[in-house]
Amino acid sequence: MNIKSIRQAIAALIIGVLACGGAAAESLPTPSGKPILSVSGNIAQTNAGAEAHFDRDMLEALGTVSFETTTPWDKERVRFEGVPLGRLLDRLGASGSRLIAVALNDYAAELPIGDVSKYDVLLALKRNGEYMPVRNKGPIFIVYNFDSDPELKSQKFYSRSVWNIARLEVK
Repeated sequence: MNIKSIRQAIAALIIGVLACGGAAAESLPTPSGKPILSVSGNIAQTNAGAEAHFDRDMLEALGTVSFETTTPWDKERVRFEGVPLGRLLDRLGASGSRLIAVALNDYAAELPIGDVSKYDVLLALKRNGEYMPVRNKGPIFIVYNFDSDPELKSQKFYSRSVWNIARLEVK
């Protein structure tokens, strides 16, 4: 193979990837375990019709972070570990201005999507190193790092910290 053929092959490969929008590399796998989160609305990546379903392993594969913070529901600082909400939304190609978080009991709260870039907003899976059961705000708890900014220590942000998350809708 000469240099000209190699260049043509590379150009064809690049054009093919661009024509597919990189979809092959970005396809969202289906959960192998029990799904604990579904995301719908304005998302580009799905794996269950118009929704994206995630089991715990899929969420953790996005990469986890942790922080310690005080909350109005606990007497001592708590260490939360989970997936940054912005990372999940980026992975799904989400576009919109708000997010509706719905709990297992159908309680719902609205969060501005701008919060995910402005603050540390976490889809917490663990509390003090242990996975959270449903009876203790699990399996997923949207939590802000309340100690990172005095503005976050208000009812406005406490009400956005929904526990027992089952669904997210991007609007």
